[in-house]
Amino acid sequence: MLGKNLIIMGIVLIVIGIIFTLGSRLGIGRLPGDIFIKRGNMTFYFPIVTSIVISIILTLILNLLRR
Repeated sequence: MLGKNLIIMGIVLIVIGIIFTLGSRLGIGRLPGDIFIKRGNMTFYFPIVTSIVISIILTLILNLLRR
């Protein structure tokens, strides 16, 4: 059971890494709804929509792996 969980966590981490690596090419990270504020020398970026999209994708992948 522990071995299976470790393999699943490894696969999830690989998928997350691929998403972050290819994300800029696919437009992930700058989706409409992400909060980006730049004032003077301060920049604040909160990718709320990107986080929701990644969460949905990971939920679907994990549900498929559990069945």
